[in-house]
This record gives sequence, structure tokens and C-alpha cells, in this order.
Amino acid sequence: MDRQQMAAPAPRPCISCPYRRDVPSGIWHAREYAKLPPYDADTGSQPSGLFQCHQNDGDDLHRRICAGWAGCHDGGELLALRLAVIDGRIAPETAQAVVNYQSPVPLFDSGAEAAAHGLRDITTPASEALRAMEKIQRVRSDIIEHSPP
Repeated sequence: MDRQQMAAPAPRPCISCPYRRDVPSGIWHAREYAKLPPYDADTGSQPSGLFQCHQNDGDDLHRRICAGWAGCHDGGELLALRLAVIDGRIAPETAQAVVNYQSPVPLFDSGAEAAAHGLRDITTPASEALRAMEKIQRVRSDIIEHSPP
């Protein structure tokens, strides 16, 4: 793989992945949850950008495609995946890994469902969510700040 290309999804979605059903509500900023539903649209109306795992910065050499995104959406219908191969942002093998991805943990059935769950407690996160935010903030302080949606 070219060092500039994004890697395939991890074997399992991160413990703070917004697509996981067992992640506490409200741990991410509202603008992060707003990124999820547009990938539910018909292929031609979807965003053109790949959905990257939240555990790494955008320019990190270890960045990879979000395993929750890969498991929630039909990879064969993802516009971003098709364009990324054409543009050389991912290898064809990486795209195939997304298409074939099966999550070993339960995920929401859509980006809209995941976003609704995440936004539900965003103004009053539970203690479990606050602990998760503290862990995330050590790695990604740029995206954990909160403000009402």
C-alpha cells in the first residue's frame, strides 16, 4: 500500500465508534454525528469523501477507513469508495475489504439511526459517556469538544 493511501478497516469497530450500538450517546460533537446520515442516500447523492476512523488524524500515516462505516453501509453502493479507487486514495484491495467487511459487534442499521442515538444525550451525557470522552480527548482533542446541536 502507498503510504499516502488510507488503510482498510480494522478487524472490529473501535470502542468509541459512532456506528456501534453499545457506544454511549453523546460522546462526539454534533458535527461528527451530522456526517453519518448522508451516506444513507442513494449512491449519486452521497458524500464523495471516505469515512475515516476517528482514532487518527486525517493526515496520520496510520489512518484507516472506519470499520463501523464499512459494516453499516453496503460498500458496493458507496460513492466515496468508488471515487477513492479511481483517485488512487485507496488500493482496489482496500475497497474490496470494505465491500466484504462484516462487523463482529452489533452496529446501527443506518447512519441516520447512529446519528439519532449519538445526538440523543449530547447535552447531558451520562457518566459512561463522559469517561469515553476523556479517553478520546487524549488522542483527538480536536473533535471531542461539545456544544448543543
